[in-house]
Amino acid sequence: MTAFALEEGPDGQPRCAWCLATPAYRRYHDTEWGFPVGDDRLLFEKVSLEGFQCGLSWLTILNKREAFRAAFANFDFEMVARFGEADVERLLQDPGIVRHRGKIQSVINNARRAVALREKEGSLAAFFWRYEPDPAEHARRGVVAETPESTALSKALKKQGWSFVGPTTMHAFMQAMGLVNDHAPGCIVHAQVEAARQAFLRPA
Repeated sequence: MTAFALEEGPDGQPRCAWCLATPAYRRYHDTEWGFPVGDDRLLFEKVSLEGFQCGLSWLTILNKREAFRAAFANFDFEMVARFGEADVERLLQDPGIVRHRGKIQSVINNARRAVALREKEGSLAAFFWRYEPDPAEHARRGVVAETPESTALSKALKKQGWSFVGPTTMHAFMQAMGLVNDHAPGCIVHAQVEAARQAFLRPA
């Protein structure tokens, strides 16, 4: 999500316009999007789902999220890393998820890369949070689809063998996981996210 437009929600409160399509989308906006995350499993889940989103809307993926979690062992990347061709074929028959062979294989590949990354860096969180932009600099950019930081993160992941991690995908990941606060100024959640980011202990 890149637009900073505001609209009034059904409760009369201003929110980012993109979230008002459905109640589920609004709950995601109000309780998840932009709040900082330091949990490796959740970070891997989001990278995986962002990969599945390519060419689709996030609402489509959000509506299928529980099915994705069931299909991919709750995105426990140690477990997903052990998936083989039989699992790929099983997942291609799962009507609850996006049945795209390349994206399914990408999640399995990335799980193996995530195991290696954690062994090297200590945690996925420690690696990802190194790419947090300077908040003042990021605020000056306005509405963008990618940033120098998301480009750098994309390049670093691709160098390690990750796939479906382009700069735009990584920017959306950074927005969702709280590495930036891209709630529209005036959105009722903007200040909550900012407070959570201030209190968040960056992983070392």
